[in-house]
Amino acid sequence: MMNLPRRLVDPHRLEIQSPEMRWRHRFTLLTGAATLLLMAWGAFVTSINAGLAVPDWPSSFNSYDPFNPWPEWWKRTPVLAEHGHRLLGMLAGLLTLILAAWTWIAERRRWLKVLAAIALALVILQGVLGGLRVVWLSLDLAVVHACMAQLFLGLVTGMALFTSKAWLDEDAREAGANPSFLRRAAVVALVVLYMQIILGALLRHPGTGIDPLLAGLHIFGAVLATGAIAYLFAYVFRRFRGARIAYPAARLLLVLAVVQVLLGVTAYVATLDDQGMLEPGNLQVITNTAHMVVGALLMAAAACAALGAFHLKKIGETRVPPREIS
Repeated sequence: MMNLPRRLVDPHRLEIQSPEMRWRHRFTLLTGAATLLLMAWGAFVTSINAGLAVPDWPSSFNSYDPFNPWPEWWKRTPVLAEHGHRLLGMLAGLLTLILAAWTWIAERRRWLKVLAAIALALVILQGVLGGLRVVWLSLDLAVVHACMAQLFLGLVTGMALFTSKAWLDEDAREAGANPSFLRRAAVVALVVLYMQIILGALLRHPGTGIDPLLAGLHIFGAVLATGAIAYLFAYVFRRFRGARIAYPAARLLLVLAVVQVLLGVTAYVATLDDQGMLEPGNLQVITNTAHMVVGALLMAAAACAALGAFHLKKIGETRVPPREIS
């Protein structure tokens, strides 16, 4: 019998070629999209000061019917905003539960199973924090709730990346380029962006207008974050244009940073213009909400850029040896 040629096959490549892995990747993207929608809705709640429109938790108006807690509740904008946020939170929690169970059943990589368990714990904690913010009338918990949402989105983004074809393939790298500096630059950009998100949450959630100190720190942080992103993109553009994860993520970061700066300036002007008004104007609501959403996208893109930088290998460095099959 003629001997067939033997070839080397990376076991991870077998995973990416399986229908299960592709469908789990798509489901993770769906979970991330639901999370982003939830965060956008939460930003709308904060923008119109509707966080206490439903005054009780875990019930809504002393009802445990999630779809009809109050007659025609959807016709009252503040109630629609707050209770709709709770419904979207339930959806995100259900999707995360399914994703965690699916990952534990189908995934071979133990560390990814751990990440799935952490994601499930985080989404449960987020729900509890959101409820306690209402019960305790705590603005501090509102800030923590907002900041933790960004961490959860970053984690789900990472899980989607870890099941993608780009991650499971060998990443391209420029000859002679050492990714160590790129990794440091990507991590710095990620940390600076998250500090900006914390400052933004502190600035928005009190609902008392613009605090001069926090506004000044936020503007200074915007300059730092934009500079870090621009430097990261320039370095990736010069040395790692072949990187399948780091380069597209850095390019997206730069575009989002420009949009975010424009939104930030518009939101600042709109907030100043609405000073003294009983309710925020439509422009302020739209720009503040969009500003938060783009900030979340920036965090997700920064997480991808950092993970993509660590995915790159030094020249001469190899991954786990592939399996040899006939």
